[in-house]
Amino acid sequence: MNLIRIGALTLPHKAVFGPMAGFTDAPCRRLMAEHGAGFTVSEMVSSRALTYRDHKTLSLLRPATKGAPYGVQLFGEVPEIMGQAAAMIEGEDFDFLDINMGCPAPKIVSGGAGSRLMLHPELCGEIVAQVKAHTSRPVTVKMRKGWDDEHVTAVECAKACEQAGAALITVHARTRAQMYIPGIDLAVIRAVKQAVQIPVLGNGDIQTPADALTMLRETGCDGVMIARAALGDPWLFERVNAAIEGLPEPPAPNLQARMNAFRRQVEEMVELKGEYTAMPQARAQAIHYMKGLKGAAALRRAACSLTYLSDLDDLIDLVFTAQRKL
Repeated sequence: MNLIRIGALTLPHKAVFGPMAGFTDAPCRRLMAEHGAGFTVSEMVSSRALTYRDHKTLSLLRPATKGAPYGVQLFGEVPEIMGQAAAMIEGEDFDFLDINMGCPAPKIVSGGAGSRLMLHPELCGEIVAQVKAHTSRPVTVKMRKGWDDEHVTAVECAKACEQAGAALITVHARTRAQMYIPGIDLAVIRAVKQAVQIPVLGNGDIQTPADALTMLRETGCDGVMIARAALGDPWLFERVNAAIEGLPEPPAPNLQARMNAFRRQVEEMVELKGEYTAMPQARAQAIHYMKGLKGAAALRRAACSLTYLSDLDDLIDLVFTAQRKL
């Protein structure tokens, strides 16, 4: 099996963990790397905020425990500012720089960043060139299929990014107009893979090992990026990696293992950010751990009440009680 290389980095596996604002903090990334994610990426970081030396923004860069390569994702629409931001974090502990050209959030695209960049392939290349000129790390790009059905520009943007020095491209196979509506266009990933010489990852709607194998087979991409489906289920990486590598499917974790992972993740969040900040974020993480459990709807409602770290034991007790009763 040919491993994926990003510059001088060699990824341990072909399934990687994608960035998600509000979710992919250091404890979350540590968990995914521990279970086989080929790399992890920070929550997206504003290039402008970095140049203002914003303390909160800098805190997003804290690396997880090593175990897989770790990238910092920058967003912005001004090449010079993106380059300045890359230079400012050169002393931080990370392995590669990722450029966000895919975020569909209104507050991001309204300023010209994220998936709005897909309307301007030349600008995409200029941004990569500036970032590349100001960092010693490999530069990667995460993009979408395009802006809408009239502006499907992934191939043009990918070519511009490759020419400017990008080492890897991830393609989320939806336009910005589609947001996260189910249904992806595997053909656009295939088209990008055929158009560039650097590694290409496919992204979108990967829920199972079979989904990953289908994407690899039908697009020829080098690997897959998994994001939301792995929340609450980091073992998904073990299952996908086994399928890709032709190994037997690993046994599913029991309920105790799931709750142990959940507890450790939330405890690390509190240690990192403090209870006041961490516990509201832990509610969103908790909801994902309730997937597939008996009485999941009631458990999700209970998860939304997490306020203090001590509430965690009550929720976990409720989980075990619900599984015994139903």
